[in-house]
Amino acid sequence: MLVLPKIIVIVGPTASGKTALGLELAKKYNGEVINADSRQIYKGMDIGTAKAQNEEKNIDYLVQGIRHHLIDVVNPDEEFTLAHYKKLAFEAIDDVLRRNKLPIVVGGTGLYIWAIVDNLDIPIVPPNIKLRSALEKKTLSELMEMLKASDPISAKKIDLKNPRRVMRAIEVALSSGESFTIKQKKLPPRYEALQIGLDIPREELVQRINERTEEQIKAGLVEEVRKLSTKYLWTLPAMSGIGYKQVGYYLRGEISLADAIEMIKRDTRRYAKRQMTWFRRDKRIKWFESTSEADGWAKEFLDN
Repeated sequence: MLVLPKIIVIVGPTASGKTALGLELAKKYNGEVINADSRQIYKGMDIGTAKAQNEEKNIDYLVQGIRHHLIDVVNPDEEFTLAHYKKLAFEAIDDVLRRNKLPIVVGGTGLYIWAIVDNLDIPIVPPNIKLRSALEKKTLSELMEMLKASDPISAKKIDLKNPRRVMRAIEVALSSGESFTIKQKKLPPRYEALQIGLDIPREELVQRINERTEEQIKAGLVEEVRKLSTKYLWTLPAMSGIGYKQVGYYLRGEISLADAIEMIKRDTRRYAKRQMTWFRRDKRIKWFESTSEADGWAKEFLDN
């Protein structure tokens, strides 16, 4: 019987405490963190993506002495696909394992988690710039109708409220003639994964989201977005992330700062709800409200 190396995966909605739990387990079990947040891969996008602060500039990305991987990987205007992420994630995990440490994958991007845990065979379909330009001019409703017509299978399974995901599915379907979802087949797993989910009571999660948003504004989110806007186009996928998009409206004079802040809170709540809908579909995830309960499961998993 093939014995697979063990990894721990921490998932859950934004602001649920994944970063703190990842650090706690890494300190206790000689681990290193593998980022699985699709926004934290971008350089210069720090406050709005709630990155933990790097203690060692220009060397390793260290947080409280714990090495982190796959943070600040590319510039906001660089192409970064799921296939890119999977390749880099496997390289990082294998590197951690070679050094006899525990890889701890932490993040809320469902596809990133899925790619690692289920070893997805991701379709290699090059970006079609001309097609993307045409798709970006369409409304989300129009994109949804296009997807239903070109790839009805994916239309039932992917997040239809994520325009980038919808556009990518259309791109794969039109370029390859195959379903985006069907092309994402599972290969034999490379790791034995314990998936820990943080399930925070709704009222507490909303409070955390509101408080974090206010803290991000105080920490300089507006200036961070202003600085990025001098280098990068507003139409870039990276600039459409929560926090950057809404502050962009304010900087362009389309809404007030107060309205932008409330919009960030509202859109973050909606995003958290979509994250939970995604993760709830995976029955392998063990859900906990407290980090102490999660630690107990982690210890049992590693001991066995």
